[in-house]
Amino acid sequence: MTAATHSSLFPQDSDGSQIVAPPRDADAVLDGLDPEQREVATALHGPVCVLAGAGTGKTRAITHRIAYGVRAGILQPASVLAVTFTNRAAGEMRGRLRQLGAGGVQARTFHSAALRQLQYFWPKVVGGELPRLLERKVQLVAESAARCRIRLDRNELRDVTGEIEWAKVTQTVPGDYPAAVAKSHRDAPRDPAEIGQIYAMYEQLKRDRSVIDFEDVLLLTVGILQDRHDIADQIRGQYQHFVVDEYQDVSPLQQRLLELWMGDRENLCVVGDASQTIYSFTGATPDHLLNFRTRHPSATMVKLVRDYRSTPQVVHLANGLLNQARGRAAEHRLELISQRDPGPEPVYTEYADEPAEAEGTARRIRDLIAAGVPAGEIAVLYRINAQSEVYEQALADAGVPYQLRGAERFFERQEVREAGAALRGAARFGDNDALLDDVVDLPSQVRAVLSTKGWTTEPPTGSGAVRDRWESLAALVRLAEDFVRAKPTATLGDLVAELDERAAAQHAPTVQGVTLASLHAAKGLEWDAVFLVGLTEGMMPITYAKTDEQVEEERRLLYVGVTRARLHISLSWALSRAPGGRASRRPTRFLSGLRPGSAAPGARGAAAAAGGAAERGGRRKRRGPVLCRVCGTTLTDAGEMKLMRCEGCPSDMDEGLYERLREWRSDQAKQLGQPAYCVFTDKTLMAIAEAVPGDDGELSRISGVGGRKLERFGADVLAICAGEEPVGEDEES
Repeated sequence: MTAATHSSLFPQDSDGSQIVAPPRDADAVLDGLDPEQREVATALHGPVCVLAGAGTGKTRAITHRIAYGVRAGILQPASVLAVTFTNRAAGEMRGRLRQLGAGGVQARTFHSAALRQLQYFWPKVVGGELPRLLERKVQLVAESAARCRIRLDRNELRDVTGEIEWAKVTQTVPGDYPAAVAKSHRDAPRDPAEIGQIYAMYEQLKRDRSVIDFEDVLLLTVGILQDRHDIADQIRGQYQHFVVDEYQDVSPLQQRLLELWMGDRENLCVVGDASQTIYSFTGATPDHLLNFRTRHPSATMVKLVRDYRSTPQVVHLANGLLNQARGRAAEHRLELISQRDPGPEPVYTEYADEPAEAEGTARRIRDLIAAGVPAGEIAVLYRINAQSEVYEQALADAGVPYQLRGAERFFERQEVREAGAALRGAARFGDNDALLDDVVDLPSQVRAVLSTKGWTTEPPTGSGAVRDRWESLAALVRLAEDFVRAKPTATLGDLVAELDERAAAQHAPTVQGVTLASLHAAKGLEWDAVFLVGLTEGMMPITYAKTDEQVEEERRLLYVGVTRARLHISLSWALSRAPGGRASRRPTRFLSGLRPGSAAPGARGAAAAAGGAAERGGRRKRRGPVLCRVCGTTLTDAGEMKLMRCEGCPSDMDEGLYERLREWRSDQAKQLGQPAYCVFTDKTLMAIAEAVPGDDGELSRISGVGGRKLERFGADVLAICAGEEPVGEDEES
């Protein structure tokens, strides 16, 4: 899941690692570069701006540029400073430069480069050692709020900390913060005047205690270079040539630092893509990239548009998204050209409800894995982390291993654990809880309990930790509503038991599996197959994207998601939240004119602009209602449908057989190095123990036993059902 591609332009050893033998000379460094990449690599003088689309090999181009300059004797390794935004990216750049024979080049993040300089010059400028670096500012922000007599919960604390960081990277002082928020149309998590107070107190406490934070590292370095021309000249004497990756993500403070490093020289190469600007809420802005030619009229401009990552079908969809974009970034969009062989068309699927969407996605993933796509090369991407729970559950039920990126598992989140504890206490002592005196039905009880944990009938405005917490609690409220719909007589204790069962199923050991991630967390990664889910209005674009600029950033976020896919791309949405709900949702406006059967914005009856396989409902052929085989009641709960009976109806399960199946499953899981649910879930084992199948046909009719599992485990299961030893054990003996 790196930026490396499968193209021959990116040679790899048989084990998949990059070839490490350095090129024999400078000209050999250029071997294998396409014409545009070669133009970048040989443009070593004056300002250079590289507009590089997703998957076009930008890191390859700039590392070969540096290496070519070094190997040709034009650049001295120690005189080059390459900066990027993450330690991972800086490490990758250093590794590539070493492989190309340019090992002395400095490749760092803005912060690490500034910190090195600050540590070196501080004794000379101020005297003594540099103040201690504050690793985590949250505790000091909490103390600052307390001193201002402002109460913040854990999530508000995280959001206010983020606001202070935004203010500092945009060079906004505490007194100007409220006006800056209004001007930028930000949704502040608290009254801006209160945040301004907390910010001022935070800065005062840092001064009193002689500590600095990460933003101060940049601010202090900027201050020293502005005030001490001798030190600025010393740094400019060391670094003659600058390269900046991901230039669309530069903040005003980082841009100011870069300008001070350079002075009046123009030996600068920047690389970026305005269409991948998705972090404006942190202070990032593409303006510096878009204004580069204005600031540097003599700049060499190179566009990288040959996409080595994705198939023509994926690239066509990505281009279609940007063709509908508006605003300044859209004016500079790049029309990508795929260099790969054709692949499958994008798949657009409309589902009846969210659980059906999750189950349909899990089935498709299971089919891809059965067809040979490694689980680690598949990703499910969604807009917010609160969407993960239904996909965690669906993948677990389908026996597909998964891993979460950039977020805790749903049932491990702090707010979900706290909510579970509160519900458990209410279930145990509810008769003595005045909170529940006036509520009777289960959803109302849950809402009452969770209202003490931050749930409200209306979501908070804006994004951030407070919104994330609310979304998690709202997911629990919805779960309670769905639970009582499937089981009208359910009590709070029944719901707690259901939550515990779900949590237990998802606390399995971390394994190499399908990636679940938010679209923001997926930036910079790639997979063979990508499932973009939950693509409805209100989620994409997100409800709180109000301005045209915010909506366009949401479009760019979807574009980033599409361009993560090498081969398979699937886009889906659900018409209602819960089974049986009103089908009032609409697919995202961003797919208008792209998905089959939809008209382009402003067009009448426009034909689909992109190819694709359209499916209604991902829907399995409609069958009649699933009835309980004991009492005949219509079943709606997935677990009950798997058992073919109501949870409360008498079970004819063979307890001894069930325990033997569990023991066998445990052994299989250990042998495979996977969680037990990847073999069969508890519900599937219960269904087997109740049906006691006698042949492959009877076993295959049990929900949860697909063709792949029948082939792999069928003989063992049938042997156990017949009272015999599993086939595998006979072979071993």
